[in-house]
Formats: sequence, structure tokens, C-alpha cells
Amino acid sequence: MKNTVATFQKMKENGEKISMLTCYDYSTAKLEEAAGINGILVGDSLGNVMLGLPDTLSVTMEDMITYGHAVARACHNTMVVIDMPFMSYQESVEQAVHNAGRLMKEGRANAVKLEGGASVCPQIKAITAAGIPVMGHIGLTPQSINAFGGNKVQGKNEERARELIEDAQKLEAAGAYAMVLECVPAKLAAIISKKVHIPTIGIGAGDGCDGQILVYQDMLGLFTDYTPKFVKRFATLGEQMTAAFKKYDEEVKAGTFPDEAHSFTIADDVLEKLY
Repeated sequence: MKNTVATFQKMKENGEKISMLTCYDYSTAKLEEAAGINGILVGDSLGNVMLGLPDTLSVTMEDMITYGHAVARACHNTMVVIDMPFMSYQESVEQAVHNAGRLMKEGRANAVKLEGGASVCPQIKAITAAGIPVMGHIGLTPQSINAFGGNKVQGKNEERARELIEDAQKLEAAGAYAMVLECVPAKLAAIISKKVHIPTIGIGAGDGCDGQILVYQDMLGLFTDYTPKFVKRFATLGEQMTAAFKKYDEEVKAGTFPDEAHSFTIADDVLEKLY
């Protein structure tokens, strides 16, 4: 059964945890869907893990559409959410609606995600009014890394904690169907999750959220440039892949691959006519 906005809401109401992972390609999306993951985020984190950029700021709408459409083609049951990249929604409400529409039409998204609290509520209202589901994102918002002065936990003092609670409530009032809480103290995230009626998806926000999300390259040990504190390694596939690449390199250079089992044949009488 297709995971939808209604599915996520029902899971929160029933106390069922929601599982989400990032994804950026068709083959991996098929595997995530087969595993039963509820939602896939085609995140602008692709700037880091796919394009090798130091942050997400250079990711474009065209990047999100290309990677998003690849993921969407693999998903029949999993809800696909596509990030709105930096400066694709901040300029105006009209710009936000236009670009959200592109992600739905060209990227084949089921929903879009954008970062920010009260300041982006006009955009959320307009996008949802156009019939496009919106997932919010508060706490550490990577597109604002320069304003934060780095990747820092958010909401650790009373003023900022109250602001995050208010932002969460405003996102819900604006029409968001869910929100990501990133790098928020666990107890604060639990309070927020109780104060809003829509699902909260945590990343570095403790187990009190209604669901969790991780970058799949992080949890599989594929991306090793840095490892956030909140990441649990569920496998070390990067090491296995390096070993396989090394074995391939050795066999090619030794002339043992390809062997007869991995080659095609031609009849001897045909060969004789070629000499």
C-alpha cells in the first residue's frame, strides 16, 4: 500500500514509528522500498554525498529534479519527498510555488520539503493551497549553516527552545503535514512532538520523535569524509566495496578476469573463415 500524507498521520496517531532514509538513485531506492521504508527523502545532502561539495548551498533545482525523478521511478509504495534547494523558495511566495510545482511535475515527488520556521510559513501556505504537501524542517537547517556559524545543536537555551516550539506550531498551522527536527536536544524534540499534531521526523533529535531519518551513505558506512554524532553504522559496506574493487583490480591486472565462464564463444568453423 502506498505511503501517503494520510499514512504518516495515522502512524503518529497510532503511536507507530515512521522510518525514512535519504536516496538519490533508482537502484538504491528499489532496495529501500523492498526493505519497507515508509518514506524516502531526496535530500539536497546529495551535494555532499553525491557531488562532493562542502555544503548544500550549490545544489540546483535541476539537480533535485534529476535525482528525484530517478528515485520516484523506483517507488510504488514508498512516499518520495524532494528537498527544495537553497534560494528556490526564499525570494518570494510565487517563486516557492513555481519551484514546488516543478519538483512535483518534473521530479515526480509526492511532497516537497523546505527549511525554516515562521519566516517560510507564507510559502508553506501557498504551496499547500496549490495542492502540494509540504514537510517542514527546523532545528539545524543546513542551508543556513553560514548564519549558524557551523553545524551546531539548536535549542539549548530557553529562548531558542521556545522559539523552536513556536516554529513547530506555526509550521503545523501553515499546513505542513510533517516536519524534520535536526540536531535538537532529545527532551526538547519530545516536547515538540507532543505539542504538534503532525508527525515529527528526527535526525539527531532523540527517540521521542514520531519517526527517524538518516542519510543512507552514513548508516551504511559509504560516506567517510565525516560522521555526525547521531549516525549509527548499520553496516560497513564501504569497506566491503573497497575490498571488491581491489580484488577486481588485481584480477584484471593478473589476467585472470575475464575467464572462460565470463566470456562468449564462437564456432571454430566460423573462425577458420576469418583467417
